[in-house]
Amino acid sequence: MVFRRRDRRPPLRALADFLWPRGGWGRAFLYVKHRVRRLPDSPERIARGIWAGVFTTFTPFYGLHFLVAAIISRLMNGNILASLSATFFGNPLTYVPIGVASLQTGHWILGTEFDEEVDKSLMGKFLDAGGDLKDNLFALFLDKPADWQGLHLFYNEVFYPYMIGGIIPGIISASVCYMLSLPVIRVYQQRRRAKIKAKFEAIKQRAEVDTGC
Repeated sequence: MVFRRRDRRPPLRALADFLWPRGGWGRAFLYVKHRVRRLPDSPERIARGIWAGVFTTFTPFYGLHFLVAAIISRLMNGNILASLSATFFGNPLTYVPIGVASLQTGHWILGTEFDEEVDKSLMGKFLDAGGDLKDNLFALFLDKPADWQGLHLFYNEVFYPYMIGGIIPGIISASVCYMLSLPVIRVYQQRRRAKIKAKFEAIKQRAEVDTGC
């Protein structure tokens, strides 16, 4: 209910908004930040959810980030809605630098060579791998030969180094976001509680005055 839209967007409009939200990414970021701060939960659980969501954006499980973030948040006893919102950290403006940093770190850890041209075709490699996987699955049912060589190369050169290499920058980025968001959420909730308390006190005083009259 928190994130449900009142208007149903056509698929092409939804895709366009994902690539470039109306009002730009700055406005979209402020909207998500506002939503996260207003979540009805403790600052610690919300911050842990943010940690899970940001960390998830450094994993190569594209298309499953919501699921992965929810699982990690659940294991950390974090706020799941906050984790889903925090996956916004990974967007079309940040996916390439996140992917390149993860791949460089992964190849460094594994002692393998990093392809300097991968940043120009990172998403293409994932799309091609998905296409190969689909074709091979269809081939199993159509009695056609399946070729797994492309997926094998993708796993060794991209997916596995990305998965291993994303751990370190993911933990660092998620921890920074956790430390920054926790005090902000605490202050916001304290101020909000103070405003609500002041509002009820004002209502109570007016009621007492009316009763006295």
